[in-house]
Amino acid sequence: MNEVPIAKVRSNQIGIVITLLIAIIAQMPWLIAIVWLIQVMTRLLGSGANTFVIILEPIAQKIYGKKETEAAELQKFNLSLGITFLSISLICLSLNWITASYIVAGLMGLAALSALMGYCIGCTIYYQYKKYQALRKNIKSQ
Repeated sequence: MNEVPIAKVRSNQIGIVITLLIAIIAQMPWLIAIVWLIQVMTRLLGSGANTFVIILEPIAQKIYGKKETEAAELQKFNLSLGITFLSISLICLSLNWITASYIVAGLMGLAALSALMGYCIGCTIYYQYKKYQALRKNIKSQ
């Protein structure tokens, strides 16, 4: 199974939290688009294309170390969830639903903050999804 260094994961989460917090407080919706672009580029090209990782990974390595890792499959799932939330936020912006956009972006930021604090909401959703898939497969094979 492929693994991703925890410092890369945490540096991305830190970048998301800080940028979305600034976007919401300063009412700068274009920052949401920048976070979305960074996440999409990461999904397409890998963590080497992530500006947050490039800038913050050296700091994150000092805090979280270099050895600990997380499953790449789980990180891809979480990245896809994040892109979905940011896309919904941008769609709301395009419809001029500014408050809704900030709420959705705020939920994304809270999920990243929660992961930094030790509880990964995306991981819980992933676990339930895999459990559901296994149950469906088990029922079909009977």
